[in-house]
Amino acid sequence: MAQYEQAVNRTGVGVQQIDAGLRAHMNAIYGLMGVAMLVTGFVAYIFGQDLLAAMETGATRIIPMGVLATLYSSPMVYVIMFAPLLVVFGFAAMVHRMSHATAQLVFWGFAALMGLSIATIFVRFTGISIAQTFFVTAIAFLGLSLYGYTTKKDLSGMGTFLIMGVIGLVVASIVNIFLQSEALMFAVSVIGVLVFAGLTAYDTQRLKSEYVMITQMGGGQRELNASAVSGALSLYLNFLNLFMFLLQFMGQSRE
Repeated sequence: MAQYEQAVNRTGVGVQQIDAGLRAHMNAIYGLMGVAMLVTGFVAYIFGQDLLAAMETGATRIIPMGVLATLYSSPMVYVIMFAPLLVVFGFAAMVHRMSHATAQLVFWGFAALMGLSIATIFVRFTGISIAQTFFVTAIAFLGLSLYGYTTKKDLSGMGTFLIMGVIGLVVASIVNIFLQSEALMFAVSVIGVLVFAGLTAYDTQRLKSEYVMITQMGGGQRELNASAVSGALSLYLNFLNLFMFLLQFMGQSRE
């Protein structure tokens, strides 16, 4: 918040003008994120329900059995698991060089890939518990993002600590693929909820300050568009990870 106020003071632009532009910018970010969540949910539901049907009845409704077998019963499963991580790094490096339309398409393509990656939750957990967890996550996310947007406390000092936490979570999750330790999974889930809750507030405030800095430096609509897409990606990942970690506590396993 301190960075935002300092940036506003240096722009020489009226606060009302800054606030109006900022609201439009944040609305664009949430809009892009919302579409990405719909894409992820749709893909995850379609593939997850057919995967469940294939396991229970040996038949599917939409996705051919051969496609499901290739995606989830072969080494391809590791590609689906780790490809999103590689796409995130590549996309983050290239987003400022892309046109806005291309960046949006890549973002939503990534969201579809994430849908494939998390589709197995419909096999592991009941649909009701997934819906309940999503609802709780949405409320928590809105509250945390609103806090990050409105608080006068400077959250920038949390950045390094939170990023280190994410790296630790990734390493621990990879290790646990081989260890299959319930205790380690529980610890990762607890820390994951805390880390991505903090990142939601931190990133919201960061995006707020970033908008003012871009306008202060004379950045045009291209820079704002790139900021909107990369910002939507950050918040999307925060929401999705918060949901997945909460699901470890709130999800009801299928009998």
